[in-house]
Amino acid sequence: MDIVLVAGLWLDGSAWDDVAAELRSLGHRPVPVTLPGQGDGVTAATLEDQLAAVLAAVDAAPEKPLVVGHSAASTLAWLVADARPAGIAGVVMIGGFPTADGKPYADFFPIQDGAMPFPGWGPFEGADSADLDEAARHRFASAAIPVPEGVATGLVRLTDDRRLDVPVTVVCPEFSPAEARQWIDAGDIPELAAAHHVDLIDLASGHWPMVTAPHTLAHLLATTAAGTDAG
Repeated sequence: MDIVLVAGLWLDGSAWDDVAAELRSLGHRPVPVTLPGQGDGVTAATLEDQLAAVLAAVDAAPEKPLVVGHSAASTLAWLVADARPAGIAGVVMIGGFPTADGKPYADFFPIQDGAMPFPGWGPFEGADSADLDEAARHRFASAAIPVPEGVATGLVRLTDDRRLDVPVTVVCPEFSPAEARQWIDAGDIPELAAAHHVDLIDLASGHWPMVTAPHTLAHLLATTAAGTDAG
């Protein structure tokens, strides 16, 4: 199965290198996406541009692909479900949840000179980054790509309720499945509260398992792909 891989803020497609290698060894076809404005040299990209790039990867797949979004890109994966509800096998969200319709995509940190730079490790102390050693933190921060303002502040638009029938798997790294279920049931994540098929999977890692647990993550994705393919 084609597995479209979309990294979160500040990352390009190379973030998936180790995961992709393992997925290939398991018989899958990983498709890492380098998003406009996050590794392609473009500085004025919009959320619509990023969605178009992921949709192009989906539309190029010979069969329905599994779409994987990490962190903020969980919303991008859900936007794909909204745009192609009958064209994908399922969505995986790693360490993130979909933003609701009409809300900004990811305006989490200050904008500087038209982009949202990596804010340093302060906001991510604790469970998010506990499994990253100093060398890994340095590599991440040095390679981090400021996210264009048009992406970070772009408004999420969801229009097709058929997205709610798309199977969703939430991989829970720095939080537990029980915590995620509590948030969903409390209405804090309205899109997943309304979705009809949501599975929660535990992964003992921090927020960036493609860096710290790539083989484990790849096997979780392969298992999920097998389940959606069988369904």
